[in-house]
Amino acid sequence: MKKSLALKILENHLLKGEIKTGNEVCIKIDQTLTQDSTGTMAYLQLEAMDIEDVKTEKSIAYIDHNILQAGFENADDHEFIKSAANKYGITFSKAGCGICHQVQLEQFGKPGKTLLGSDSHTPTGGALAQIAIGAGGLDVAVAMARGFYFIKVPKIYRINLKNELKDSVNAKDLILYILGKLSVKGGTGFIMEYTGEGVKSLSVTDRATICNMGAELGATTSIFPSDENTLKYLKSQNREKDYVMLSADDDAIYDESMEIDLRDIKPAVAKPHFPDQYEIVENLPKIKLDQVAIGSCTNSSYKDMMKVASILDGKKVHPDISLVISPGSATILEKLSENGALSKMIKAGARILESGCGPCIGMGQAPKSKGVSLRSFNRNFKGRSGTMDAEIYLASPETCAVSAIKGYIADPSNFSYEKNFDENIIFNHTKAYFIEREEDLSKRYKKTVKGPNIKPFPKAKPISNIDKKIIYKAGDGITTDDICPSNAKLLPFRSNIEYLSNFAFSTKISDFKKRAIENDGGVIVAGENYGQGSSREHAALIPLYLGVKAVLAKSFARIHRSNLINNAILPLEFVDFNDYEKLGEFDNIKISNVEYSIESGNFIIENIDKNISINLKGVFSDREKEILREGGYLNYAKNLELE
Repeated sequence: MKKSLALKILENHLLKGEIKTGNEVCIKIDQTLTQDSTGTMAYLQLEAMDIEDVKTEKSIAYIDHNILQAGFENADDHEFIKSAANKYGITFSKAGCGICHQVQLEQFGKPGKTLLGSDSHTPTGGALAQIAIGAGGLDVAVAMARGFYFIKVPKIYRINLKNELKDSVNAKDLILYILGKLSVKGGTGFIMEYTGEGVKSLSVTDRATICNMGAELGATTSIFPSDENTLKYLKSQNREKDYVMLSADDDAIYDESMEIDLRDIKPAVAKPHFPDQYEIVENLPKIKLDQVAIGSCTNSSYKDMMKVASILDGKKVHPDISLVISPGSATILEKLSENGALSKMIKAGARILESGCGPCIGMGQAPKSKGVSLRSFNRNFKGRSGTMDAEIYLASPETCAVSAIKGYIADPSNFSYEKNFDENIIFNHTKAYFIEREEDLSKRYKKTVKGPNIKPFPKAKPISNIDKKIIYKAGDGITTDDICPSNAKLLPFRSNIEYLSNFAFSTKISDFKKRAIENDGGVIVAGENYGQGSSREHAALIPLYLGVKAVLAKSFARIHRSNLINNAILPLEFVDFNDYEKLGEFDNIKISNVEYSIESGNFIIENIDKNISINLKGVFSDREKEILREGGYLNYAKNLELE
């Protein structure tokens, strides 16, 4: 059978099982990454597994999310992660080195390798022909400890590209177009594989933008072939030795496909409050802006930054606008400072932020009340910016830069600026931000360093029959930002589940914790795509801490479903979506014979108040069944060894 590139790499890393769509298989993990928002919990879980050394080829702990240090909490987390990195043989990337996905792409990503990261935008690595997957921190901890990861083999979605993008059109406009066509759940259960002659016109950083936002499609990951552009990029990073040419077989078989003529793509935005709210810029009215933010792991590459500098050269940021720019890495920032591009940004009136995630994850630069912000980021969920009533639009760096000058969302197609830059530039990476893996076990820390804000994580219990109330009924599209809000005030408490539980679902309701306490835990009911967005397992750990036993939803986002199972919370789906309407808040429900139902996949929910029964399904692999029975993945994985 003619094979896709994704299936080839999965087969090359297969440890157990058969590569067949829907099968759960175990694959070897070559590399892992964590960041400080999810990393503290991941390393607490790794510590609980009682290992001496990681089993991967390369594991990196990045500090890029919580880099504002308004109190001791973030600094303490960083010190803990640094000590854990030393103890277990992990490379530590200090604050200022850059955003994990950008730095990983520049310095560590290798064609044909597997990468597992505790961040949903880990698929950025697909730009280098890697199978790069975002997962919960516990999955990544197990991958570090054991060297493998369990995955259900996804279907493969081919996106065939023709021709080239027009001038002033960014790869961001292409992925926004795809999101508009497929929606934020259109990639669920798929790996998005890009093919066709049009691929040759996209640089590795263009591809990285597309793979990065494949996470917004709900896709398991996205992948491009490794070709001449890959070689050119690796040469520029002084890593030519890492190059391997990789591609799908001619006439490879795919489960779904879409063809896109790149000449048809136009500058676009995602309107509030989801990345799939697609609209062409030329069709918009003059939407007045208060803020423009350029950067994030989506669009902070050297090429993006140089285009922004060219647009701003000799111009002035509109008086009503605050323009903030965050280059993706110290390497990029260094080049911008050397070649004068940084000076052009500053002279135009831009504010230069540290190379980190910053405003993309709500860490600073919240817009004013009812403010309108245009951002080259990947998510525009309501409240994610730190301002609940702000209107957040997503666009390319070019659209953002031109709009910062104009004062409203403007089409860069009508603006003259330099678009082609030195193809032969070589980046010399400083090593000053890295603390490399300590090979000598005798020189490693015996204990990790824990500050007072680092609390034990809640432990799951084996699943049992449920007799609880529905303490919250949610609608469609509940994000992990809703379950566990992400903003500058709460991010420092990522290692304190007890404190974070006070804010559970606070973007939707004000009293979730009170409901949970008064009812000794309970059950959540939700609509479609429950748990979309970030990979943060805090969105499962907080409900676990508050006694939530099950979530009944029309459908689940992939990573969050896994995080629920990992913490022994039942994720159950409605067989008939109409049954969603038959359940109300504070209805008393029973789920009996849970042990039998886990085995069969068929669950019967008794609504005691309304005297009705509802069928739900929970299709679990044998491994997932055992995790639920044993009370979570940590208990299951402690002594897990492949046969």
